Amino acid sequence: MPAITLNRDRFSSFVGRDLSVDEMAKWLPWLGVDTEEVGPDYVKIEFNPNRVDFSSYGGVARAFRGLMSWETGLPKYTIKEGKNVLKVDPTVSMVRPYVVSAVIRNLKLDYDTVKELMEIQEDLHWGVGRDRKKASIGVHNLDAVEPPFTYTTSAPKDIKFVPLDKSKDMTLQEILENHEKGLAYKRHVDWASRYPLILDKLGRVLSFPPIINGELTRVNSQTRNLFIDVTGMEPNAISRSLNVLVIALADMGGTIESVRVEYTDRAFVTPDLTPQRMELRVNYANALLGLKLSETKTIESLQKCRLSARRKSKGVLEVLIPAYRIDIMHEVDLVEEVAIGYGYFRLKPTKPATVTTGREHRVNEMANDVRQIMVGLGFVEAMNFLLANEVDHYQKMRRKAARMIGLANPVSTEYSIVRNGLLPSLMKNLADNKHQAYPQKMFEVSDVIEINEKTETRTARRLHVACVDSHSTASFTEIKSNLEALLANLDLKKWTIKETKHPSFLQGRIAAIYIKKRKIGVLGEIHPEVLNNFELENPTSAFEIDLQNVIKTTQ
Repeated sequence: MPAITLNRDRFSSFVGRDLSVDEMAKWLPWLGVDTEEVGPDYVKIEFNPNRVDFSSYGGVARAFRGLMSWETGLPKYTIKEGKNVLKVDPTVSMVRPYVVSAVIRNLKLDYDTVKELMEIQEDLHWGVGRDRKKASIGVHNLDAVEPPFTYTTSAPKDIKFVPLDKSKDMTLQEILENHEKGLAYKRHVDWASRYPLILDKLGRVLSFPPIINGELTRVNSQTRNLFIDVTGMEPNAISRSLNVLVIALADMGGTIESVRVEYTDRAFVTPDLTPQRMELRVNYANALLGLKLSETKTIESLQKCRLSARRKSKGVLEVLIPAYRIDIMHEVDLVEEVAIGYGYFRLKPTKPATVTTGREHRVNEMANDVRQIMVGLGFVEAMNFLLANEVDHYQKMRRKAARMIGLANPVSTEYSIVRNGLLPSLMKNLADNKHQAYPQKMFEVSDVIEINEKTETRTARRLHVACVDSHSTASFTEIKSNLEALLANLDLKKWTIKETKHPSFLQGRIAAIYIKKRKIGVLGEIHPEVLNNFELENPTSAFEIDLQNVIKTTQ
C-alpha cells in the first residue's frame, strides 16, 4: 500500500491553519486512510492505491479542508493557454502510441518539493501506469531545452544521450543493457525494432520513455518551469496521470499551461481538467448507508468531499467530479463519498436482523483432519500444482488420456493439462527425490478436476488424499494398514475393499475401497512398469481417496 509522511509544519502550510500532531492523527483517518505511524512532528498515513491524489501534500490537504468544512465544493484550477507544441511522429504507433503533455511555470522548488514530486511520479507509475506499462511520466526542466518538441522513434543504436544519473553518452540499446532503469523496464520496449524518444528543436533527448529521462533536463531546487510528458498504451491512463500530477503541482504554487499535441491526422490540447458528471439517487445512498439524509444534507456531504452537487430532479442529484478523482467510476463510489462527508464517526453500528454463526466448511475440516492423521502416521506432506502434463499423468501411469482437460495456450509442456488425480504428482515427487534416503513416505491433500462421465462437458472440483510409501519392502499389507489407521481415526468403521483392476497398479495387489456401497478410492502396489517409467528402483505402494465421497457417506 502506498504511504505518505505528513510533516506537521508543512502540512499546516498546505491546509492554511496551524495544526497539532494530535489533531492530524485524530482527523486524518476519517478521510478513509490508515494511520501507519505517529511521530513527534509527523503523521504517516497509508492510502488505497486508487486514491493517487493522496500521494501529495496538496491532495491530502485539499480533502482535509473539505472534511473540516473549512473549504467545500469543487476546487477550481485555471489552465493558461500555452504556445508549446509536441509533434507526434507516426512511427510511435508501433511501440507506444499515446502521449499527452503540459507545462508548469513559476514553481519554487526545494529539497522537500523535489522529493515529493518524485514520489508522486512513482505512485502514479504504480497505481495508474501499472509499473509504467500503461502510463509513464517524464518531468523536465523546460528552461534547459528549446521547443517545439517531437515524440518520435529511433533505431536502438542510432542515437546517444546522457541518461539520468550517468556522466557519459549511451545508445538506447546500451541503456537497456546496462542502466538500472533500463534493466528494470526494458520489457516494455525491447521487443520493438524502434524505441520511443522525446526530442527538442535541436534534436536533444529529453526522454526515452518509459525507461529514463536525460541528464540534460534534470529537475532540482533551482528549476522554475517544467515540461511534462506522459506516454503509454492507454489514453485514459495517461490523461488521468497528467491531471493528478499537474493539479498537485498547482497546489505547490505552479501555474498550469497547456500544450498542443499534434498527430498527423488530429490535434488536441492537454491537459483537460473538465469535471466528470454523474448522477446519484438519494434513496440509493440512504439504503446502502442505513441513513435518512435529505437531498440538502446529501449535497452538503458531497461538497465536503470536494465534489459539486445540485438537484437534477426529485431524489436525483447531478454530481461534478474533479479531474484528479480518478477513483470514482460508479454510483456506489459517490455513496462512499456521502459517507465520508457525513462522517464515518457519526454512523451508528447496528446488529444484523438475523444472527448467524460462521464455521469452517466441512470439506476444509476434513482436509485438516486428514493432514494431521497422515503426519501422525509418519508421512510428509507434498504440495503440488493443479496443473500437470500428459506424459507424467497418463503415459507414465499406463493410463489412457480420455476426457482430458487441456490448456488452450500452455506456457510450457510441463503444465499443459489439469490433473484429475494426485498419484501421478506424488510419483514425480518420488522421482525428483530418489537421491534422498529411504523409506520415503509422502502424501498430498488437494483438489483435482473431474469431468462428468455422462455429459463429458461439466466439470467438478473434488478434494482427494493420496499417499505413496516407497522402500525395499513396501507392500499391499503395509499400505492397507496405513489406510485402516486413517479411516479409523476419521471414525469410519463400515468400509470394505474389493479386488479390482487399474493400469497403474499390479494386478492381484490392487483393491477398490467402498463405504456403504459407494466407491471412495483405490489402494495397492504400483505396477513395475510405472516404477520403471519414473526411474524408481524401490517397490512402492499407494492409495488415493475421494474425500468428498467420504463426506457424503457420513451425512
